Amino acid sequence: MHIAILTFEGYNELDSLIALGVLNRIRTDDWRVTIATPSPKVTSMNGVVIEQMSTLEEACAADAVIVGSGIATREVVEDPEIMNILRSLDPSRQLVAAQCSGALVLARLGLLGDIPACTDLITKPWVVAAGVEVLDQPFYARDNIATAGGCLASHYLAAWIIARLAGKEAADGALHYVAPVGEKEEYMERAWRNITPYLPAPAPALV
Repeated sequence: MHIAILTFEGYNELDSLIALGVLNRIRTDDWRVTIATPSPKVTSMNGVVIEQMSTLEEACAADAVIVGSGIATREVVEDPEIMNILRSLDPSRQLVAAQCSGALVLARLGLLGDIPACTDLITKPWVVAAGVEVLDQPFYARDNIATAGGCLASHYLAAWIIARLAGKEAADGALHYVAPVGEKEEYMERAWRNITPYLPAPAPALV
């Protein structure tokens, strides 16, 4: 499994790197998580430089993709070179998720359609202007598309992807590891309260 986190110039460290950390709690040989960038290096909104782990083209072929957020997302959606590559994203064959302003990328790619989205409060007017309903909640998913709003909702996206690709038990383990000591049960209960309604129903047991 390859999970790619699209990370652009001016990226938000919390959005890309929390997801990277949670997703990497899965320790199997066939599980690969990468930061996908349009250039060899990108610099965060706070000056943190990170090197490319995969290209945007490789990300478009991944099993799951998170479109990260940052201060330059409006510039990203106006960049024809980047957007032409991202038109290869396809929820019919991969999980496609967006964190905060990443929802604007999905909206401009036409991937949301009538699916409402979660995003941050700054990005909300731009997503609404793109014709997408914005929800007042941290996480929402329909079928293979998910969005999260607020930097500290990034673990919801990561847990949803793990649950979809590796099962809820694996996602439980990842969330338990990162949850604050003394608050683990409360933290996990809140996370699953937000995620579970958007997971596929379990298959009925064979008799």
